[in-house]
Amino acid sequence: MIYIRNNSLNPYYNLALEEYVLRKLDQSQDYILLWQNEPSVIIGRFQNTIEEINMEYIEENKINIVRRITGGGAVYHDLGNLNFSFIVTDTRDAIDFRRFTEPVVSALAKIGIKAEHTGRNDITIDEKKFSGNAQYHLKSRTLHHGTILFSSRLEDVQAALSVKPDKIESKGLKSVRSRVTNIEDYLSKKVSVQEFRELLLYHLFQEKQIQEYKLSEEEQNNIKILMKEKYLTWEWNYGHSPAFNITKYGRFAGGGIEFRFNVHKGIIENCKIYGDFFSNEDINDLAISFQGVRYRVENLSTFLEGIDLPKYFSGITSDELLKVII
Repeated sequence: MIYIRNNSLNPYYNLALEEYVLRKLDQSQDYILLWQNEPSVIIGRFQNTIEEINMEYIEENKINIVRRITGGGAVYHDLGNLNFSFIVTDTRDAIDFRRFTEPVVSALAKIGIKAEHTGRNDITIDEKKFSGNAQYHLKSRTLHHGTILFSSRLEDVQAALSVKPDKIESKGLKSVRSRVTNIEDYLSKKVSVQEFRELLLYHLFQEKQIQEYKLSEEEQNNIKILMKEKYLTWEWNYGHSPAFNITKYGRFAGGGIEFRFNVHKGIIENCKIYGDFFSNEDINDLAISFQGVRYRVENLSTFLEGIDLPKYFSGITSDELLKVII
């Protein structure tokens, strides 16, 4: 096993790094990474991004959104969370989480944490989850990565992933929320997340010498290219979402308004508007004009600024309407 030290806190770079190691580095070697992200929501490969996040909270707190190549549910990362990645040769067809979680459980035991693998892909303490795991298999190689909630702000975990109770119908895999905890609370001796990282690494290598691989400047540049061309794009993070229908409703002084959107690859394909409001124009014209607009804050904001809203809805500003439809 070879360790690749990564001090980046950029989630877009970090996920690109994983994929680059999986696809491009020496296929005869096994690698391990320990890394952190600044506040981010990491979306599972087959999920509908909009369905998984509290968009208003995300925007207000400037939290990154990025999709990973592995399946499973959405997770929240901050600097109190430590991520681990194993990238290894694996010729088996079946997904085997325990092959990778058991070394982590054993390493944690040596630090004084009594954890166990439970369910399909979790590691828990006292039946409370602190680690979720996911995998991606490519030919004879497997990427397995997981989270470790060490000292995360659990209120932010809840808030970022608490979706408003809108009516959403989609084919995306929905996340299952569990009771969560930080393992910091179970340590007999308090350490920082950086100290914990080195302790975990030491025990993952079974107290033996750690062999490290240092990425070349060319490799780092190639990772940045992958980050720019894939992980930073709206098409990957939002447009990759399954098709979905969403209903949004707002109540204003002039009446209630309901929007029904059909969205495919992140683009509004159809819109219907209902309500008990009054309008001097054909509301169907406004509904039709939504077609082709990307379903994200920036695009919808620009779109609404170009609409003479008082013609359609009396006394409603574009900012007020934006809060309803996103």
